[in-house]
This record gives sequence, C-alpha cells and structure tokens, in this order.
Amino acid sequence: MSEESKARPSTESYKGVRDFYPEDMAVQRYIFDTWSKAAESFGFERYDASILEPSELYRSKSSDEIVNEQTYTFTDRGDREVTLRPEMTPTVARMVAGKRRELVFPLRWYSIPNLFRYERSQRGRLREHWQLNADIFGSHDIHADVEIILLASTILKSFGAQDSDFEIKINDRKLLLAEVTGKLKDQDQLNEALRLLDGKSKMTAGDYTAKESELFNSPLSFDETGDDSIRASLDCLKKLGVNNASFEPTIVRGFTYYTGTIFEIFDTNPDNRRSLLGGGRYDNLAALFGGDPIPAVGFGMGDVTMRDFLETHGLLEKMPSQYKTAPTVLFVTSESDFIGAAEKYAQELRGYSIRVAVNLSDKKMGDQIKNADKAGAEYIIAVGNDEVMTEHFKAKKLSDGVETIGTLLGIAEALRK
Repeated sequence: MSEESKARPSTESYKGVRDFYPEDMAVQRYIFDTWSKAAESFGFERYDASILEPSELYRSKSSDEIVNEQTYTFTDRGDREVTLRPEMTPTVARMVAGKRRELVFPLRWYSIPNLFRYERSQRGRLREHWQLNADIFGSHDIHADVEIILLASTILKSFGAQDSDFEIKINDRKLLLAEVTGKLKDQDQLNEALRLLDGKSKMTAGDYTAKESELFNSPLSFDETGDDSIRASLDCLKKLGVNNASFEPTIVRGFTYYTGTIFEIFDTNPDNRRSLLGGGRYDNLAALFGGDPIPAVGFGMGDVTMRDFLETHGLLEKMPSQYKTAPTVLFVTSESDFIGAAEKYAQELRGYSIRVAVNLSDKKMGDQIKNADKAGAEYIIAVGNDEVMTEHFKAKKLSDGVETIGTLLGIAEALRK
C-alpha cells in the first residue's frame, strides 16, 4: 500500500453509527413523523435540548462507572466535564425542575433526541440512535401510567401493527424490590440479582435455578396477578382496547430511578424476539435538583429497534408515497439549450405540489431517460423545440410507457388523481 493511499480517510462511518442515504432518510422521516403525529394526538407537546450536558447530571443519578465507561465524556476548553447525552430523562427532569413554578401540571411532553452510548454494537443497539421520549409530569394517578402505555401501543398500531405482533409486559418496581431484597443473601448483590431476573428469558431453566440458589435464601415467588394498582391498570387498558398486556414479575428495567410501574413491549416474531421499548414511573428524579418531588411516568422508543420491527413484520410496505425520495417527474431535454426552459416548466409543476427535477447534463436523450428510470422517477417529460413553441407536453410513465398529453395544468391534474 502506498503512503498516499494510507493517508486517505476511509469512506466508512465511525463504528456504531449510521449514514442516512436518501432511501434511509425517507424511512427515518416516516418513523419520526408517525411518532410525532401519534404523540400530538394525545395532547403531547414537543420539546428539545442540547446533546451536551454537564457530566454531573449523570453522575448524580447513576454511577462514576457508567459515566466513565458507557458515555462519551470529555473536558471542554473551559475545563468543564461534559457528556454527550446517553438518555433524555435526566434532561427533561432538569428542564421541568428548573421551570416548575411557571409550568401548568400535568405536563405531556415528548421529544425525539439524538443519543450516544459507548457500548458494543449489536442488532437493535448502536452507539448513536434517535429515540422517542414521551413523559407525563405532575400526576400520581394510575391513569397517567395507563395513558403512557396506551400511547406506546397506539404508536405501534399507527405503523400498521396488530395486537398479535407485540406484547406488553407490566411490573411494579416496589413489588420487585420487596421480593428480591427480602430473600437476598447479600444486599450488596442487589444489582447482580436484578440482572439475573432481567436475563431470565435468555437462560436455560437449569442455569437460572443454579444462579438463583447462589444469590437467594429461597426461590423467588411472585404473585402472578400483581397488586391492586397493576390489576387496575390492566383492567383500564382492556377497556381502552388494549388486549395484549399482562403482568410480568421479572420485568426489571435497568435504570435505578424507577419508583413504581415499569413496563416493556416485546416483538412476538421469533425472528426479532426482543424488547421494542420500555419505561415506567420515576417520581423522585426531579427532586435531585431541589424542591419537592414531581411525579412522572414515561417511556423511550428507539429508531433502530423501531425499524427492525417494521422490517420484520413487512410494515415498511405501508409507508405512504409522500416519503418517496425520487421525483415524480423528471424533465429531459433534446439539447442542453432547452434546460432553461425545462427549469421554467418544472417550477410551474412544483406549484401543484408535484416533485419535479430537471436533467442538467448534456447526455443524449436515451441516456437521460435511462438515468431517470434508475433514479426512480415515475414520469419523464421531454422538452425540445416543439414543446417550447406549443407548450403542450407528453408525460410518459416509465413503468408502462403510457403517455398523458396536454398543457402543464392538464398534466398536473392527471398526475394528482
């Protein structure tokens, strides 16, 4: 390898992140727009914040180990330690706590932040992703928990999913901790015990039982119906048409700030048998910033797992045509001298809300048409001396060769039918 080639930068992206080519960006826009439309239909308002946060925000709610090993943390030129946000919940808690006297509760807020985690990349988990965060602040009522779970279910159905495509598992952090700590041999092993429960579904029964007997004085025994609040939540969800929710005592959720209801939604397809999203109640997080606690419940849904879910269930086929990236019409010219005229006609068609592009090359007409087809254009309109003189055109559909003949207005009306 020559010294010159060694010095060339790679065309590969940074490990664990993605490039979004137009076809990928179309899917991303579809996901984001569907998320936003569903959240706003529930009365949620959108907010955002910088991707940079003081590192102390995460140290105060987790641990030095997590900040040092699982985040992108660095010292800026002002000698301040900052972190690329790995999650949005601490940020929104900070924002709500900072304006608590000015805000009218309960709040329904959502955001689609860009998040960063330094961890091993794998299916459904990258070092950078976008995530829908939806939260309700200011209500202790179980109906806030129900509404958050209903929103998550509604979002999946907004993409065309059916009840059979996913299942909702609900638990309560208080019930979980009471059972675990009551039987744990060594309270210092609480986190290890929670990790065991979290990974139970991925273990053989023998491996789980062996590890359980190592950590606990007696086997864990959970009430299979949950407590009154869980039963009430499940009953409310059923009345609202959510029939695929159930109590699951081994749901853990990794964040320590959860204080009550916790839940996860799982893909039921064996090719993608994984958690799609999760969340829960965190009533004490805002109190880290001073003042009284502010009850809160919310969830996060990542774009990586969302796309995996859509692809697994063939739901991307239902993506509306408005997200198509290629132009509907591409003007080709018999000579490059007619490009200016084609631009004028294209601008007129754009006034009818039609996606239009113009050939800007001096290639032969046949090559222009081949490129238009390759680019995914639906129609071509040729511009030459006759078209300029008469202002009548032929819009040829590339898939079947059918032509629509007329003025630009007539063609526009035909294409919009």
